[in-house]
Amino acid sequence: MNQPLNIFWFRRDLRLDDNVGLHEALKSKYPVLLVFIFDSDILEELPKDDARVTFIYDTLQVLRKTLQNNYGSSIALFHGKPLDIYQQLVGSYTIHSVYTNHDYEPYARERDKAIKTFLSNYNVVFKTFKDQVIFEKDDILKKDGTPYKVYTPYMKVWKAQFRSNEITIYDTTSNFGNLFNNSQLPNLSLSEIGFSKSNQAVAEYIVTPKLIQDYEATRNFPAKDSTSRLGPHLRFGTVSIRKMIKKAITEQNEIFWQELIWREFFMQILWHFPHTSKDAFKPKYDRIEWRNNEGEFKLWCEGKTGYPLVDAGMRQLNKTGFMHNRVRMLVGSFLCKHLLIDWRWGEAYFAEKLHDYDMSSNIGNWQWVAGSGVDAAPYFRIFNPTSQILKFDSNHDYIKRWVPDYQELTYPQPMVDHKMARERCLKAYKEALN
Repeated sequence: MNQPLNIFWFRRDLRLDDNVGLHEALKSKYPVLLVFIFDSDILEELPKDDARVTFIYDTLQVLRKTLQNNYGSSIALFHGKPLDIYQQLVGSYTIHSVYTNHDYEPYARERDKAIKTFLSNYNVVFKTFKDQVIFEKDDILKKDGTPYKVYTPYMKVWKAQFRSNEITIYDTTSNFGNLFNNSQLPNLSLSEIGFSKSNQAVAEYIVTPKLIQDYEATRNFPAKDSTSRLGPHLRFGTVSIRKMIKKAITEQNEIFWQELIWREFFMQILWHFPHTSKDAFKPKYDRIEWRNNEGEFKLWCEGKTGYPLVDAGMRQLNKTGFMHNRVRMLVGSFLCKHLLIDWRWGEAYFAEKLHDYDMSSNIGNWQWVAGSGVDAAPYFRIFNPTSQILKFDSNHDYIKRWVPDYQELTYPQPMVDHKMARERCLKAYKEALN
């Protein structure tokens, strides 16, 4: 085909509105072909009924239908290694430029570098844009030009910088007349990419004025189930971060706003310190002698530790792909501190199970509970899994929902004594850090 065109490559931005890269592509003088690649390098690591793959697939089918019914266009779906797919595309079309949005994870950076180099051999320009965050990379630095490693000063500078800039919502749809005019672009079935439909569903997000206004008062109590469920939608870009920040500001809730800033804090940490995806941010924490007992890890995974609040969290995760944030801190602390199991084991389990898994936040939070990360909890802060019930689930409503057997004779005895485990942990950490 001789008519030049541009490509917009969907990745973590599965929406048609307020999408920066898509907006920029549609403003260009060439028709825009929309593509999505089911990346075989990523998919081969996942369970074959992964709920996130079903969610991505279903979202793309909805977008395809919208484009077909209203604009005479569609999204071309491919499965394989991105470099191989681009080799096919340059052979099939005369491509002027490829537009996409920034991705900050180590694998994505290497992938994009390879794609950019490959396309340059065909004189195709590779253009990427900031879309999934308000501030990225070097946008917010200390006065000496180094990245922030503590959240609170980062958050204050983030807010000050944000207030001095007007937030832009991008009207993408006004240029949809420039979409590539073909509603019969290649589709795929879930089975063609090696997956089956998941029994779990990614929850709809709830960002009502009431939820935002009540957020500070209710967010720490897992039985209230009053969190926004925004995580997967921000992760896969089915919502715009700019619109969500705008909502938080409109409702004047600083705490809700600050939770969104935590996400960007961890993203810039992973960007500046990509080694933290595998190693402790504070190197001396990699000297800890982890016990790494596989039998104990299995009990933790299954929610059979004998500590009801820990077990409730793990059973909720296994059943639904979600765990309340307050409980995430407890189960993470229990694994690292009570069982002396490497935080990387827990991080990998969450990566497999969580619908809202995002590498930067998951690693940041696991290193936080282990004490090894930026702005981490001090190593001697060890949550008591029993007193946490009194603070956050005193009526046992959350526990009853997820561990209905907790008062039965069949419910396991605590797998480890809290006092003994605490002393063992302090000893292991002191030996490694001194």
